[in-house]
Amino acid sequence: MYDDQSHPLLAQVPLTVSPFVSLPTATTLPYTYKTLPSTLPPSSTEDRSGASDADQARPRYIVSASGQAARPDDIVASCRALETHLKQLQSKAQDEIHEWEASIRERELAEKRRVAPGWLDREEKILQPARSAAQGPSVSLLDDAPDESKDARLAAEEPTSEGDQLDRAFGTMRVT
Repeated sequence: MYDDQSHPLLAQVPLTVSPFVSLPTATTLPYTYKTLPSTLPPSSTEDRSGASDADQARPRYIVSASGQAARPDDIVASCRALETHLKQLQSKAQDEIHEWEASIRERELAEKRRVAPGWLDREEKILQPARSAAQGPSVSLLDDAPDESKDARLAAEEPTSEGDQLDRAFGTMRVT
């Protein structure tokens, strides 16, 4: 295929010259044309006032669209500085969150102590009312009352008419 002979099928296809395609021509240079030197002088737009001699010796070959030039190690150093700054911000934010959660817990604890003082300060958690010495014999409300008070209570509860009994049993109902 790389020999000087063309393929027999391709030899049968006629070649035509298109009037729309023009072949490139050699450009003519002006008489004032000068060749560029192999090494370029330093850029006049670059700010080197704060750079030391060692920094000026190393070329800055990464140039951004805004015109800033940097070396790869400068970029790595700025990325590391950004990383440490972000870590500091994150640790400060975590500390603030922990302080905020601790203040919430303290407020809830203070509220619990206000509602039930002494409840959280002791190990025993059974609350019992304190008995006063001035109280007489303890009488439970669930115990049966003596017979004479029972008769008085039944008489006080007895309704006077059948309508009162019905109202008491079913409640008052309004008819509209």
